[in-house]
Amino acid sequence: MCVLGLVVAHLVMAAVLPAVSARNRRAAFGVAAVLPAVTLAWALGNAGQALGPGLDSTTSWAPELGLAFDFRLDALGLVMVVLVSGLGALILAYSAWYFGRRSRDATRTAALLLFFAGVMLGLVLADDLLTLYVFWELTSIASFLLVGQSGEHRANRRAALQALLVTVFGGLAMLLGIVLLGTAAGTYRISEIVTDPPTGSAVTAALVLILLGALTKSAQLPFHPWLPAAMAAPTPVSAYLHAASMVKAGVFLVARLSPAFAERAVWWVPIVALGLGTMLVGGWRALHETDLKRLLAFGTVSQLGFLMVLFGTGGRIAAMAGLALLLGHGLFKAPLFLVVGIVDKVTGTRDVGKLSGLGRRLPSLVVASVLAAASMAGLPLLLGFLGKEAAFEAFLHDGGVRNWLVALTLLAGSTFTVAYSARFLWGAFATKPGLPATEADQPSRGLTVPVWITALSGLVLGTLAPIVDGLARRYGAAYPAQDAVERDYHLALWHGLNLPMLFSAAAVGLGVLAHLRRDALTALHRRLSHPVSAQRGYELVVAGLERFAVRVTGRLQVGSLPAYLGFILLTVLALPGGALLAGGSWPADQAAFHTAIQLPLGLIVVIAALALVRVHRRFTAVLLVGAIGYGIGGLFIVDGAPDLALAQFLVETLTLVAFVFVLRRLPAHFTEKRPPRRVIVPKAVLATTAGILFAVLGVVASGARTAPATASEEFARLAPEAGATNVVNAILVDFRALDTLGEITVLLIAVAGTVSLVLATRHDRRRGTQVTSGSGTPEHEEELLG
Repeated sequence: MCVLGLVVAHLVMAAVLPAVSARNRRAAFGVAAVLPAVTLAWALGNAGQALGPGLDSTTSWAPELGLAFDFRLDALGLVMVVLVSGLGALILAYSAWYFGRRSRDATRTAALLLFFAGVMLGLVLADDLLTLYVFWELTSIASFLLVGQSGEHRANRRAALQALLVTVFGGLAMLLGIVLLGTAAGTYRISEIVTDPPTGSAVTAALVLILLGALTKSAQLPFHPWLPAAMAAPTPVSAYLHAASMVKAGVFLVARLSPAFAERAVWWVPIVALGLGTMLVGGWRALHETDLKRLLAFGTVSQLGFLMVLFGTGGRIAAMAGLALLLGHGLFKAPLFLVVGIVDKVTGTRDVGKLSGLGRRLPSLVVASVLAAASMAGLPLLLGFLGKEAAFEAFLHDGGVRNWLVALTLLAGSTFTVAYSARFLWGAFATKPGLPATEADQPSRGLTVPVWITALSGLVLGTLAPIVDGLARRYGAAYPAQDAVERDYHLALWHGLNLPMLFSAAAVGLGVLAHLRRDALTALHRRLSHPVSAQRGYELVVAGLERFAVRVTGRLQVGSLPAYLGFILLTVLALPGGALLAGGSWPADQAAFHTAIQLPLGLIVVIAALALVRVHRRFTAVLLVGAIGYGIGGLFIVDGAPDLALAQFLVETLTLVAFVFVLRRLPAHFTEKRPPRRVIVPKAVLATTAGILFAVLGVVASGARTAPATASEEFARLAPEAGATNVVNAILVDFRALDTLGEITVLLIAVAGTVSLVLATRHDRRRGTQVTSGSGTPEHEEELLG
């Protein structure tokens, strides 16, 4: 099955879903869940090939330009398909009961979630950087629409805009990096770049730019505030986009490229430094949140930092740990978000300070939540434990100051993880002194079954460690083994009593202690609070840009045509003029003129232009403008372009006629006062400089071509085949017929607009005549009309 076909099927079905939702909103989510489920079955059916040589799929769409949709299913792609399609199908099924039959948001949400599933599938299976970028930006657009919902609530609008601005800013930087990397490598195929990575300063710049895109997408410091803000979205959206899939895109990109670039300091240093910082900041903030969704959101930020560190360091064991935790994170964080949705649904609140005794009313939900939270905390028998044990082993087995610093920081971050896992369970289900028991309805099975499936998956895959080990070892094989430990390491539940086990036990013990001392930690958090924060920085940047835009617009958009022309000429002088000074060269064989007739024609143009700035009558000014145009048309004839000259004469004639009709309504003389000398001189200098620049640019550009004019030769060769004896005619009518048709269409639209204005003027004129009939005079009528 073609991967592109699966992606397109998602998009087509998303376009059809609104019609289904109009009849039955719950059925729309059920229909939407089918395609992700089919995609998961396809991926699992091809798991053998994915774990072997990989499954490639290519669809060319512009072969002459070397453009194609290239996809590849391998171990990393298989894990991401489980998260994108497997969890996507379950969350869509959950959404059918979450949104209900009367929700106004259900109609658009079902279609948008399926659209997001399709573009995210394209992203995680892309084996081409340009293909990956297209889907990368489409996920940002889908996220914007899903977080913003109908746009009725200010919190949703602000959160959607913040997520879009941050991720698209990083995406644009990443696009430039992709172009630099693809140019340096001579290919945009990711598998080929990883096999034979390029080198050079351009590659260094490319990696920095690509990392900027990855860090913004996966909410790393200092770009992380957009993720907690996005919790304004409905809970299924948060579970799917902001826990299971979209926020993993940056981690996925780092995991894709790390086998090629992890040894370079420009790659691993920012990833490790920002990843560790993100893990600590996210974990610390999660400890003090009272909203269960925001608690999980900051926990997600922390876990994303953890994953970045594992994939960015370049070690084989760290890569294996990263793959296990990548899968584990989706399987424990998604059910926890779904649990929050159920709690909010049956109680009407997510506030820790208002929930009490819910565990006694919902014991089944408590068990599922404990399984997911225990995997997040890294307790034995669960998938999270496999990944965390391997993570500690990756940095402890060979020592070194750097590795020990990373390991100790991971221990601190893991301590926070255990603490906020306990805080989640306590906040959602514990009986709190002084609070009455929270009333709650029993949730439907449509809400609880997806939670149980995902929570049990973490337990099953944790106990069946060889399955995850096979995936992890296949991905880890892309990294060189530094020693026998890395070469022989396997993911397992028991490696004996060793240092990683001690670190895991310490994280659990310290995390439980931190939870028990939560009041003291919260008091410390309040004392450490200060006005400087990443969110405040974002708000200041956006506000500063708005003020700057207002000031620039106020200075430039002044309602003056001469001012607009002056700004344009200044820009031309600064940009093309600067490039001309930096790299332009005068042709060695440039002659002053080719034929004597050019001199009088050029003199006519110059004299008419100089006279134009001195005249006082409008009609004289129009005639001089026409003289300039006709003189340029004469130069076209001399230079062998009669068709272009004919078009020039036609345009000048029509323009002159139009001006004459307009001048009938205007005074004969210019009524503006002559501006002072201090205004005229700068304008004259700017106009003269711009004119000289255009003339020099024309000469330099004409001599800049060094290669043969292949396109021109082909046009001349093919013109007779098109039945034309004139190359220009053949280009306009045959080779660029669609362009010509478009230009004709534009002219027709302009003519239609002009005719409508003329007819409207006549209609107003007749109305004015009727109004003044019997009492007005022609002069009075003119006053009314003009």
